[in-house]
Amino acid sequence: MRDKPRKTGLTGSRVEVHNDNVEKAIRTFKKKITESGKLIDLREREFFTKPSVIRREKHKSAVHRYKKKTESDSLPKKLY
Repeated sequence: MRDKPRKTGLTGSRVEVHNDNVEKAIRTFKKKITESGKLIDLREREFFTKPSVIRREKHKSAVHRYKKKTESDSLPKKLY
């Protein structure tokens, strides 16, 4: 009995080449990959990151966002 192939979230992307125009096909392929977010997901999964490191980075970015927000709120109005 054969096992069923696993379906992952990363499915293949297909681009057809018309009139031997490979450069255009590569451009459309790159655009499809960047819009789908597969490249970002692949880079995140390239190495294992410990859960504590993920929590630390989330906290660091939250602190940065908070500082940025309070900084912009406390600036005086510009007088021209």
